[in-house]
Amino acid sequence: MAVRIFTVDAFTDRPFAGNPAGVCLLDDAPEPPDDAWMQSVAAEMNLSETAFLRRATNGQAFDLRWFTPVVEVPLCGHATLASAHVLYEIGSLSPDALAEFNTLSGRLTARKTTDGITMDFPLQPVERVADTDVPDALRQGLGVELVAVTINEGRFVVELADEDALRTLQPNLALLSTLNRACVITCRSETPGYDFISRNFLPHRGIPEDPVTGAAHCSLADYWRAQLGKDEFTAYQASRRGGVVGVRIDGDRVILTGQAVTVLRGTIEL
Repeated sequence: MAVRIFTVDAFTDRPFAGNPAGVCLLDDAPEPPDDAWMQSVAAEMNLSETAFLRRATNGQAFDLRWFTPVVEVPLCGHATLASAHVLYEIGSLSPDALAEFNTLSGRLTARKTTDGITMDFPLQPVERVADTDVPDALRQGLGVELVAVTINEGRFVVELADEDALRTLQPNLALLSTLNRACVITCRSETPGYDFISRNFLPHRGIPEDPVTGAAHCSLADYWRAQLGKDEFTAYQASRRGGVVGVRIDGDRVILTGQAVTVLRGTIEL
């Protein structure tokens, strides 16, 4: 038996940009496949994340899980965007319906809008790290001037001096992998149309550099609210592929907006 699988470029309006995600629809399977199978599929797809969707027993929401090539993760923005995009595109959801997902990070929702797809995610605040407490592996792994270092359970968010330092950075991934956290670098944008830009490195999860990371913006939103004194941003993630993320803080939630494009459709054997 085979199930449907897609590759979707998320946080972009054109193919071969943004962040590609796998989306595997499990409703055709008589029973949910085991974790080892899903991990093997994610390794075979070899994308930052592959999402696995199955309609929940109540018939309204979808159970959603995300796997990198090496590990399951608790939250993924671009693969959630890709999942909602597929559900709308194949008609599993009507254009005006709310997409509801049961995940390791609780209930997440997405909705189709004129600007793309808007997702409701948890805000993930960061705390400042004193200069004397910045890990040597972070300083040496980045190898550039660090304007500020903040942290939460999932990642470091590090401000760099300017856009040139950010775009040209070539980190030591072996050192960063020892931190066991994502390393998000960011700076004020010098490019018109954007409030801040970023890059994201996750070598500890088998992802050297993630092209566009929705979940990182749950922390970047908190950091830049303090720096810029506002709650709404247009952000650019300056990976080789690049992508645009709309960001708005709403209480303890972050509203992320992006577009997506399907680039591949097929089936995979159970």
